[in-house]
Amino acid sequence: MHQIVSPTVDFSRRWWVLATVVAAQFMFGVDAFIVNVAIPTIAAELHASPAQIEAVIAIYLIAYATLVVTGGRLGDIYGTKNIFLAGVSGFTATSLWCGLSQSGGELIAARLAQGATAALMVPQVLATLHLLFADGARARAFAIYGIVLGLAGAAGFLLGGVLVAFDPVGLGWRAVFFVNVPFGLIIMASAWRIMPQVARRPGTQLDISGAIVLFAGLVCLIGPLLLGQDLHWEPSVWFVMAGGIAVVAAFVRLERRVAGSGGMPLIDLALLSDAVFMRGLYAAFFFFFANLSFYLVMTIFMQRGLHIPPLQAGCVFLPLVLAFVVASRHSAMRARRRGTRVLIEGCAIQIAGLAVLAAGVASAEATAWRLALVLAIFGFGQGLVMAPLSSAVLSTVKPASAGSGAGMYGTTQQIANASGVAAIGAVFFTIEAAGSAQTALFASLALFALSIATAAAFLSWMRRAAARRG
Repeated sequence: MHQIVSPTVDFSRRWWVLATVVAAQFMFGVDAFIVNVAIPTIAAELHASPAQIEAVIAIYLIAYATLVVTGGRLGDIYGTKNIFLAGVSGFTATSLWCGLSQSGGELIAARLAQGATAALMVPQVLATLHLLFADGARARAFAIYGIVLGLAGAAGFLLGGVLVAFDPVGLGWRAVFFVNVPFGLIIMASAWRIMPQVARRPGTQLDISGAIVLFAGLVCLIGPLLLGQDLHWEPSVWFVMAGGIAVVAAFVRLERRVAGSGGMPLIDLALLSDAVFMRGLYAAFFFFFANLSFYLVMTIFMQRGLHIPPLQAGCVFLPLVLAFVVASRHSAMRARRRGTRVLIEGCAIQIAGLAVLAAGVASAEATAWRLALVLAIFGFGQGLVMAPLSSAVLSTVKPASAGSGAGMYGTTQQIANASGVAAIGAVFFTIEAAGSAQTALFASLALFALSIATAAAFLSWMRRAAARRG
């Protein structure tokens, strides 16, 4: 049993603390997107295969997804400030390792470590905000937090394009990782001086075995999708995937045993029988399945299919991100009035944006700026869905299970992102290798539309179940 440590909070400096922890969240968000712009350059210099290209993105998300709940619990046990500092220092060091990598395999290993350290850092951000902003300033603080999250994508695309195109310090693509080092050091110094300690929670336990089994299951399930093309989709690929499904099923049984022995499993097993929550979780999975993979496919297609330079490719996404931010600002209010209908409408707008994008590419007039305008449609629909989605999914979860529900939602989000990168990326690269980048894009757009339509179907199903319950 750990001693309860009372928080020492200087509320006069809480806005500086907000700036510090949100800067860390911003750094994490930027890193999820900045790599996309640099991927073609990384692949060329390191002679990385398509599987390694996908793995650079996917393994970062898998590591984060499987360890983020553990990271939150470590903050409860050892103190939010201590784990935050450990996470930022680890993220900074692993970013340096990423930039120094000499092969695709080494970069994948570094990204695995980077995702794991992010899982220590990110959960402490919301824990700190909950402590410091329990009064009337709470809405303003969380609005700042939300805006920063939205702008991280734009900053990632733009900064990645600038660093790769202009190469201001002669480091090439490595600068997209090295840029984290000075910012990480500044965040660490600021947090060391002004960040308060949040009270430790007695009785909090880790579920190390659950995290290991979940990680192994996801690697066995997603890894073959990454390696399939390199291995020519030989039978062993499908056997390993089947093994991954078995391991994930064993994970649920393991969690039941952990709960039965008085431990704290990674997931709240009671939520698995909540029909409304689970349908919402499925909707979130299919929505995010078509999220990060969309940006990967579009970045590769623009640079390799349309020969758009990295800086222009990064700028193409700016109207999308701005439309996303605008839609996000208004979607929460509209969702309070109209419920999940707004999310379903957002899905429909995304699908319409994908259709217009396909028509534009088919017309052979797909310039960078025309793409930018078309992508804004997709971004607006995405903003309508993403901002209120977590609230809608968690709306029926009991307050006592709110933390567990939020953890399951965040884990599902990142697993879906990684799965989409692996699955849709595999389709794109396989068809592209046959000689047609345009056909590869059309196939990917069809999969994006199917995934988003499935998310809308689950949202509608969730809405009907909630109405019956209410």
